[in-house]
Amino acid sequence: MVGRGVFVIAEAGVNHNGDRERAFELVEVAAEAGANAVKFQTFDARELVTRYALKAPYQTKGTAPGESQYEMLTSLELSHDVHRELKAYSESIGLQFMSTAFDHQSLQFLVNDLQLELLKIPSGEVTNGPLLLEYARSGRDLILSTGMCTTEEVHDALRLLQFGLIGGKDPSVENYSKIIDFVEGQNLLQQRLVLLHCTTQYPAPSESINLRAMVQMMDKFNLRVGYSDHSKGISIPCAAVALGACVIEKHFTIDKGLSGPDHSASLEPLELKEMVNSIRIVETALGNGVKEPQKTELENRESSRKSLVAAKDIAHGEIFTEKNVMAKRPGTGRSPMTYWSILGTQAEKQYKTDELI
Repeated sequence: MVGRGVFVIAEAGVNHNGDRERAFELVEVAAEAGANAVKFQTFDARELVTRYALKAPYQTKGTAPGESQYEMLTSLELSHDVHRELKAYSESIGLQFMSTAFDHQSLQFLVNDLQLELLKIPSGEVTNGPLLLEYARSGRDLILSTGMCTTEEVHDALRLLQFGLIGGKDPSVENYSKIIDFVEGQNLLQQRLVLLHCTTQYPAPSESINLRAMVQMMDKFNLRVGYSDHSKGISIPCAAVALGACVIEKHFTIDKGLSGPDHSASLEPLELKEMVNSIRIVETALGNGVKEPQKTELENRESSRKSLVAAKDIAHGEIFTEKNVMAKRPGTGRSPMTYWSILGTQAEKQYKTDELI
Protein backbone atom coordinates (compact mmCIF):
# COMPACT_ATOMS: atom_id res chain seq x y z
CA MET A 1 0.00 0.00 0.00
CA VAL A 2 0.98 3.66 -0.13
CA GLY A 3 3.82 3.95 2.37
CA ARG A 4 5.84 6.77 3.84
CA GLY A 5 6.16 9.93 1.86
CA VAL A 6 3.85 11.36 -0.76
CA PHE A 7 2.97 8.77 -3.39
CA VAL A 8 3.00 10.49 -6.79
CA ILE A 9 0.98 8.88 -9.57
CA ALA A 10 1.80 10.05 -13.08
CA GLU A 11 -1.53 9.60 -14.86
CA ALA A 12 -0.89 8.58 -18.45
CA GLY A 13 -4.57 7.71 -18.78
CA VAL A 14 -5.48 7.60 -22.45
CA ASN A 15 -2.87 10.14 -23.55
CA HIS A 16 -1.20 7.40 -25.61
CA ASN A 17 -4.10 7.86 -28.09
CA GLY A 18 -4.16 4.09 -28.61
CA ASP A 19 -0.53 4.08 -29.79
CA ARG A 20 1.64 1.38 -28.18
CA GLU A 21 4.92 3.22 -28.76
CA ARG A 22 3.57 6.43 -27.25
CA ALA A 23 2.40 4.46 -24.21
CA PHE A 24 5.96 3.26 -23.65
CA GLU A 25 7.25 6.78 -24.11
CA LEU A 26 4.87 7.95 -21.39
CA VAL A 27 6.27 5.33 -19.01
CA GLU A 28 9.77 6.66 -19.64
CA VAL A 29 8.64 10.25 -19.00
CA ALA A 30 7.06 9.22 -15.68
CA ALA A 31 10.25 7.48 -14.58
CA GLU A 32 12.43 10.42 -15.58
CA ALA A 33 10.18 12.77 -13.62
CA GLY A 34 10.66 10.73 -10.44
CA ALA A 35 7.05 9.59 -10.02
CA ASN A 36 6.30 6.56 -7.84
CA ALA A 37 3.80 5.05 -10.27
CA VAL A 38 2.51 5.39 -13.81
CA LYS A 39 -1.19 4.79 -14.33
CA PHE A 40 -3.21 3.91 -17.41
CA GLN A 41 -6.91 3.20 -17.98
CA THR A 42 -8.28 -0.24 -18.80
CA PHE A 43 -11.66 -0.63 -20.42
CA ASP A 44 -13.70 -2.29 -23.12
CA ALA A 45 -15.74 0.44 -24.77
CA ARG A 46 -18.54 -2.08 -25.41
CA GLU A 47 -18.88 -2.62 -21.65
CA LEU A 48 -18.39 1.01 -20.67
CA VAL A 49 -20.69 3.16 -22.77
CA THR A 50 -23.68 2.87 -25.08
CA ARG A 51 -23.19 3.53 -28.76
CA TYR A 52 -25.41 6.59 -28.46
CA ALA A 53 -23.77 8.35 -25.49
CA LEU A 54 -22.51 11.87 -26.22
CA LYS A 55 -19.04 12.99 -25.26
CA ALA A 56 -18.55 15.23 -22.24
CA PRO A 57 -18.16 18.90 -23.23
CA TYR A 58 -14.42 18.92 -22.49
CA GLN A 59 -13.95 15.80 -24.65
CA THR A 60 -15.35 17.51 -27.72
CA LYS A 61 -12.59 20.14 -27.76
CA GLY A 62 -9.68 17.87 -28.65
CA THR A 63 -11.40 15.11 -30.58
CA ALA A 64 -13.07 14.56 -33.94
CA PRO A 65 -16.38 16.43 -34.41
CA GLY A 66 -19.46 14.27 -34.71
CA GLU A 67 -17.74 11.34 -33.06
CA SER A 68 -19.67 9.51 -30.33
CA GLN A 69 -18.16 8.75 -26.93
CA TYR A 70 -18.17 5.06 -27.89
CA GLU A 71 -16.18 5.74 -31.06
CA MET A 72 -13.71 7.93 -29.19
CA LEU A 73 -13.15 5.35 -26.43
CA THR A 74 -12.78 2.50 -28.91
CA SER A 75 -9.86 4.34 -30.50
CA LEU A 76 -8.20 4.75 -27.08
CA GLU A 77 -8.20 1.12 -25.98
CA LEU A 78 -4.97 -0.77 -25.33
CA SER A 79 -4.88 -4.53 -25.78
CA HIS A 80 -4.23 -6.88 -22.87
CA ASP A 81 -0.90 -7.84 -24.42
CA VAL A 82 0.21 -4.20 -24.44
CA HIS A 83 -0.85 -3.90 -20.79
CA ARG A 84 1.37 -6.85 -19.91
CA GLU A 85 4.31 -5.33 -21.78
CA LEU A 86 3.80 -1.93 -20.13
CA LYS A 87 3.68 -3.47 -16.66
CA ALA A 88 6.88 -5.43 -17.22
CA TYR A 89 8.67 -2.41 -18.63
CA SER A 90 7.47 -0.06 -15.88
CA GLU A 91 8.69 -2.38 -13.16
CA SER A 92 12.02 -2.89 -14.92
CA ILE A 93 12.76 0.84 -14.62
CA GLY A 94 11.55 1.22 -11.03
CA LEU A 95 7.95 2.35 -11.53
CA GLN A 96 4.86 0.79 -10.02
CA PHE A 97 2.39 0.03 -12.79
CA MET A 98 -1.22 0.95 -12.15
CA SER A 99 -4.42 1.11 -14.11
CA THR A 100 -8.04 2.01 -13.52
CA ALA A 101 -10.71 -0.47 -14.58
CA PHE A 102 -14.05 0.89 -15.78
CA ASP A 103 -15.88 -2.41 -16.19
CA HIS A 104 -16.03 -5.85 -14.55
CA GLN A 105 -14.02 -7.73 -17.18
CA SER A 106 -11.25 -5.14 -17.11
CA LEU A 107 -11.09 -5.28 -13.32
CA GLN A 108 -10.76 -9.07 -13.41
CA PHE A 109 -7.91 -8.69 -15.89
CA LEU A 110 -6.05 -6.25 -13.62
CA VAL A 111 -6.54 -8.48 -10.58
CA ASN A 112 -6.17 -12.01 -11.93
CA ASP A 113 -3.88 -11.56 -14.93
CA LEU A 114 -1.72 -8.54 -14.14
CA GLN A 115 -2.03 -9.15 -10.38
CA LEU A 116 -1.80 -5.47 -9.53
CA GLU A 117 -1.38 -4.74 -5.83
CA LEU A 118 -2.98 -1.28 -5.90
CA LEU A 119 -6.17 -0.33 -7.74
CA LYS A 120 -7.63 3.11 -8.44
CA ILE A 121 -11.42 3.50 -8.49
CA PRO A 122 -12.35 6.41 -10.77
CA SER A 123 -14.75 9.18 -9.79
CA GLY A 124 -17.35 8.14 -12.35
CA GLU A 125 -17.76 4.73 -10.67
CA VAL A 126 -18.45 6.00 -7.12
CA THR A 127 -22.17 5.34 -7.58
CA ASN A 128 -21.67 2.06 -9.48
CA GLY A 129 -22.47 -0.28 -6.58
CA PRO A 130 -21.74 -3.62 -8.30
CA LEU A 131 -18.31 -2.49 -9.53
CA LEU A 132 -17.46 -0.93 -6.15
CA LEU A 133 -18.26 -4.22 -4.44
CA GLU A 134 -16.06 -6.11 -6.90
CA TYR A 135 -13.19 -3.70 -6.21
CA ALA A 136 -13.64 -4.27 -2.47
CA ARG A 137 -13.66 -8.05 -2.89
CA SER A 138 -10.53 -8.01 -5.03
CA GLY A 139 -8.29 -8.23 -1.98
CA ARG A 140 -6.22 -5.30 -3.26
CA ASP A 141 -5.40 -1.95 -1.73
CA LEU A 142 -7.62 0.80 -3.09
CA ILE A 143 -7.60 4.46 -4.00
CA LEU A 144 -11.05 6.03 -4.37
CA SER A 145 -11.41 9.25 -6.35
CA THR A 146 -14.39 11.42 -5.39
CA GLY A 147 -14.87 13.92 -8.22
CA MET A 148 -18.49 15.12 -8.67
CA CYS A 149 -19.45 13.59 -5.28
CA THR A 150 -21.43 14.89 -2.36
CA THR A 151 -20.27 13.96 1.12
CA GLU A 152 -23.22 11.56 1.40
CA GLU A 153 -22.28 9.81 -1.84
CA VAL A 154 -18.75 9.29 -0.52
CA HIS A 155 -20.27 7.98 2.71
CA ASP A 156 -22.45 5.50 0.81
CA ALA A 157 -19.50 4.29 -1.26
CA LEU A 158 -17.44 3.72 1.88
CA ARG A 159 -20.28 1.72 3.44
CA LEU A 160 -20.39 -0.58 0.44
CA LEU A 161 -16.60 -0.90 0.27
CA GLN A 162 -16.52 -1.85 3.95
CA PHE A 163 -19.20 -4.43 3.32
CA GLY A 164 -17.06 -6.00 0.62
CA LEU A 165 -13.86 -5.77 2.66
CA ILE A 166 -15.31 -7.71 5.59
CA GLY A 167 -16.73 -10.37 3.29
CA GLY A 168 -20.41 -9.39 3.33
CA LYS A 169 -22.56 -11.71 1.21
CA ASP A 170 -25.89 -9.94 0.66
CA PRO A 171 -25.27 -6.37 -0.55
CA SER A 172 -28.77 -5.06 0.15
CA VAL A 173 -29.03 -1.40 1.12
CA GLU A 174 -30.36 -2.48 4.51
CA ASN A 175 -27.26 -4.57 5.17
CA TYR A 176 -24.42 -2.42 3.92
CA SER A 177 -25.85 0.91 5.12
CA LYS A 178 -25.17 -0.15 8.72
CA ILE A 179 -21.64 -1.33 8.08
CA ILE A 180 -20.01 2.10 8.55
CA ASP A 181 -20.14 1.66 12.31
CA PHE A 182 -18.37 -1.69 12.35
CA VAL A 183 -14.91 -1.41 13.89
CA GLU A 184 -13.53 -4.19 11.69
CA GLY A 185 -14.69 -2.48 8.51
CA GLN A 186 -13.35 0.91 9.56
CA ASN A 187 -9.99 -0.59 10.45
CA LEU A 188 -9.77 -2.25 7.04
CA LEU A 189 -10.57 1.03 5.30
CA GLN A 190 -7.84 2.80 7.27
CA GLN A 191 -5.34 0.13 6.30
CA ARG A 192 -6.28 -0.35 2.67
CA LEU A 193 -7.92 2.76 1.24
CA VAL A 194 -6.98 6.34 0.40
CA LEU A 195 -9.66 8.90 -0.50
CA LEU A 196 -8.78 11.34 -3.27
CA HIS A 197 -10.40 14.74 -3.50
CA CYS A 198 -10.96 15.70 -7.14
CA THR A 199 -12.70 18.26 -9.34
CA THR A 200 -13.89 16.50 -12.49
CA GLN A 201 -13.29 19.18 -15.09
CA TYR A 202 -10.49 19.41 -17.67
CA PRO A 203 -8.90 21.77 -16.94
CA ALA A 204 -10.42 22.62 -13.55
CA PRO A 205 -10.53 26.35 -12.71
CA SER A 206 -8.76 27.18 -9.44
CA GLU A 207 -11.99 28.54 -7.93
CA SER A 208 -13.56 25.10 -8.39
CA ILE A 209 -10.85 23.13 -6.58
CA ASN A 210 -12.09 23.50 -2.97
CA LEU A 211 -9.03 21.86 -1.39
CA ARG A 212 -10.52 22.25 2.09
CA ALA A 213 -12.97 19.49 1.12
CA MET A 214 -10.00 17.11 1.21
CA VAL A 215 -9.33 18.10 4.80
CA GLN A 216 -13.04 17.76 5.61
CA MET A 217 -13.07 14.18 4.29
CA MET A 218 -9.96 13.33 6.30
CA ASP A 219 -11.60 14.59 9.49
CA LYS A 220 -15.06 13.15 8.82
CA PHE A 221 -14.05 9.67 7.70
CA ASN A 222 -10.78 9.35 9.65
CA LEU A 223 -9.01 8.09 6.54
CA ARG A 224 -5.88 8.96 4.61
CA VAL A 225 -6.52 11.44 1.84
CA GLY A 226 -4.93 12.62 -1.36
CA TYR A 227 -5.70 14.73 -4.39
CA SER A 228 -6.27 13.98 -8.06
CA ASP A 229 -5.52 17.19 -9.91
CA HIS A 230 -6.95 18.50 -13.15
CA SER A 231 -5.94 22.14 -12.72
CA LYS A 232 -3.38 23.93 -14.83
CA GLY A 233 0.15 24.05 -13.48
CA ILE A 234 1.61 22.52 -10.32
CA SER A 235 0.70 24.96 -7.53
CA ILE A 236 -2.44 23.22 -6.33
CA PRO A 237 -0.93 19.70 -5.98
CA CYS A 238 1.83 21.22 -3.86
CA ALA A 239 -0.77 23.01 -1.72
CA ALA A 240 -2.60 19.70 -1.29
CA VAL A 241 0.57 18.11 0.07
CA ALA A 242 0.89 20.95 2.57
CA LEU A 243 -2.70 20.25 3.68
CA GLY A 244 -2.02 16.56 4.30
CA ALA A 245 -2.34 14.72 0.97
CA CYS A 246 -0.41 11.42 0.99
CA VAL A 247 -1.21 10.70 -2.69
CA ILE A 248 -1.03 13.06 -5.66
CA GLU A 249 -2.28 12.07 -9.08
CA LYS A 250 -1.71 14.25 -12.14
CA HIS A 251 -2.30 13.74 -15.87
CA PHE A 252 0.71 14.16 -18.14
CA THR A 253 1.35 13.99 -21.86
CA ILE A 254 4.12 14.15 -24.39
CA ASP A 255 2.58 17.23 -25.98
CA LYS A 256 -0.45 19.27 -24.88
CA GLY A 257 -1.21 20.03 -28.50
CA LEU A 258 -1.98 16.44 -29.45
CA SER A 259 -5.55 15.46 -30.31
CA GLY A 260 -7.40 13.60 -27.58
CA PRO A 261 -9.69 14.36 -24.63
CA ASP A 262 -7.11 14.91 -21.86
CA HIS A 263 -3.97 16.40 -23.42
CA SER A 264 -4.82 20.06 -22.90
CA ALA A 265 -5.30 19.57 -19.13
CA SER A 266 -2.08 17.55 -18.73
CA LEU A 267 1.49 18.43 -17.82
CA GLU A 268 4.29 18.09 -20.33
CA PRO A 269 7.45 16.17 -19.32
CA LEU A 270 9.44 19.04 -17.82
CA GLU A 271 6.37 20.28 -15.94
CA LEU A 272 5.77 16.82 -14.49
CA LYS A 273 9.37 16.67 -13.28
CA GLU A 274 9.05 20.12 -11.74
CA MET A 275 5.87 19.06 -9.94
CA VAL A 276 7.49 15.97 -8.45
CA ASN A 277 10.53 17.99 -7.33
CA SER A 278 8.31 20.67 -5.79
CA ILE A 279 6.24 18.06 -3.94
CA ARG A 280 9.42 16.58 -2.48
CA ILE A 281 10.52 20.04 -1.31
CA VAL A 282 7.14 20.69 0.34
CA GLU A 283 7.16 17.22 1.85
CA THR A 284 10.59 17.83 3.40
CA ALA A 285 9.62 21.29 4.60
CA LEU A 286 6.58 19.99 6.51
CA GLY A 287 8.87 18.46 9.15
CA ASN A 288 7.63 16.75 12.32
CA GLY A 289 5.26 19.46 13.52
CA VAL A 290 7.12 20.08 16.79
CA LYS A 291 8.13 23.70 17.36
CA GLU A 292 11.77 23.55 18.32
CA PRO A 293 14.98 25.17 17.05
CA GLN A 294 16.44 23.39 14.05
CA LYS A 295 20.11 22.47 13.85
CA THR A 296 20.62 24.98 11.06
CA GLU A 297 19.27 27.75 13.32
CA LEU A 298 21.48 27.15 16.34
CA GLU A 299 24.56 28.70 14.77
CA ASN A 300 22.62 31.94 14.32
CA ARG A 301 21.02 32.13 17.74
CA GLU A 302 23.81 33.87 19.64
CA SER A 303 24.41 36.50 16.95
CA SER A 304 20.69 37.20 16.43
CA ARG A 305 19.40 37.31 20.00
CA LYS A 306 20.18 39.93 22.62
CA SER A 307 21.54 40.08 26.15
CA LEU A 308 21.32 42.65 28.95
CA VAL A 309 24.21 45.11 28.71
CA ALA A 310 25.29 48.31 30.38
CA ALA A 311 23.79 51.26 28.52
CA LYS A 312 26.55 53.41 30.04
CA ASP A 313 29.33 53.02 32.57
CA ILE A 314 27.97 51.60 35.83
CA ALA A 315 29.82 51.88 39.15
CA HIS A 316 30.07 49.05 41.67
CA GLY A 317 27.04 49.28 43.96
CA GLU A 318 25.07 51.50 41.57
CA ILE A 319 21.37 50.70 41.17
CA PHE A 320 20.27 49.13 37.89
CA THR A 321 17.63 51.33 36.22
CA GLU A 322 15.90 51.75 32.91
CA LYS A 323 18.55 54.36 32.05
CA ASN A 324 21.65 52.24 32.54
CA VAL A 325 20.44 48.80 31.37
CA MET A 326 19.36 47.82 27.86
CA ALA A 327 19.24 44.84 25.48
CA LYS A 328 21.80 44.46 22.69
CA ARG A 329 23.33 41.69 20.61
CA PRO A 330 24.93 39.15 21.03
CA GLY A 331 22.76 36.72 22.94
CA THR A 332 25.59 35.19 24.94
CA GLY A 333 24.74 36.80 28.26
CA ARG A 334 21.75 37.32 30.53
CA SER A 335 18.37 37.07 28.80
CA PRO A 336 16.40 40.31 28.41
CA MET A 337 13.43 38.32 29.75
CA THR A 338 15.03 38.91 33.21
CA TYR A 339 15.17 42.69 32.66
CA TRP A 340 12.51 43.56 35.21
CA SER A 341 13.98 41.28 37.88
CA ILE A 342 17.29 43.18 38.04
CA LEU A 343 15.84 46.70 38.01
CA GLY A 344 16.26 48.20 41.45
CA THR A 345 19.08 45.83 42.46
CA GLN A 346 22.71 46.85 43.00
CA ALA A 347 25.57 46.21 40.60
CA GLU A 348 27.98 43.74 42.18
CA LYS A 349 30.84 45.02 40.05
CA GLN A 350 31.78 47.88 37.77
CA TYR A 351 30.54 47.72 34.15
CA LYS A 352 31.82 49.54 31.09
CA THR A 353 29.39 50.67 28.36
CA ASP A 354 28.17 47.68 26.25
CA GLU A 355 29.57 45.17 28.74
CA LEU A 356 27.38 42.13 29.32
CA ILE A 357 25.66 42.18 32.71
